[in-house]
Amino acid sequence: MESKEPDASSPSTRWWCKDTIVVVTGANQGIGYALVKRFAVLGLTVVLTARDPTKGLRAVASLRAEGLHVDFCHLDVADPASIKAFAASLRDAYGVVDILVNNAAVSFNQINQNSVEHAETVIKTNFYGVKLLTDALLPLFRRSASASRILNISSRLGLLNKVTNQSVRKMLLDEERLSEEKIDGMVDQFLSDVQSGKWQEGGWPKVWTDYAVSKLALNAYTRLLAKQQQGRGISVNCFCPGFTKTAMTNGQGNYTTDAVAVLASRVALLPPDELPTGKFFSGVISSSYSKL
Repeated sequence: MESKEPDASSPSTRWWCKDTIVVVTGANQGIGYALVKRFAVLGLTVVLTARDPTKGLRAVASLRAEGLHVDFCHLDVADPASIKAFAASLRDAYGVVDILVNNAAVSFNQINQNSVEHAETVIKTNFYGVKLLTDALLPLFRRSASASRILNISSRLGLLNKVTNQSVRKMLLDEERLSEEKIDGMVDQFLSDVQSGKWQEGGWPKVWTDYAVSKLALNAYTRLLAKQQQGRGISVNCFCPGFTKTAMTNGQGNYTTDAVAVLASRVALLPPDELPTGKFFSGVISSSYSKL
């Protein structure tokens, strides 16, 4: 399904204001940094988070030097204590949050290489980090059907067509019985296969395997959370930026971070009457979306 991309800079689609609070994780560089800049240009109040305070403050200083108002808060999504402290700081400073962009992620693979040596760290950051942070921030959302949004930066590498494990496919396709426990169980099985050296014959994705599984779990969690929050004032969607020139890809890619930020911000800021939930947006040229 394809639809015309809304222009987030157009006054006719602008539903937000400077009091709209948006949090972007992993934002001292790359896509996160470009997204923070884009949101600031569009006039939202933006909280840039980073695991490294020095790098985070340097990023904020750079944006402020351009005349943009951006705030910084330290956050390591792989550390539950850091998440708890961040949620408390956000509550004290702003009281509410309207938009959460879960962008922070890691991968230790190189282009044309596939290693699962750091699988546990990748899963802990890319999947469990998103879950823990989202759970911590849910009580702070303003709960507006028109304004409250969660956008998880994901990847097509985590789509079901990359999985040949039939039990995993069956579990993820059973929307009525899908649960956090089952998604966690899938992740545990993958990590067990890695530990026992059986991951290659386990039916898992063949490219950037640990990263792909983390996004497979994230996509399923997004769909589940969207269902749980439907009618409660929060939309939850995924966005795949495509092969983008970032540190994760060693500067290789088809798209720049600025180009990706334009489209990602449009998805995050969709007009209320066009805002879906539980969808997977993909592609820099097309804003088509599909089931996760």
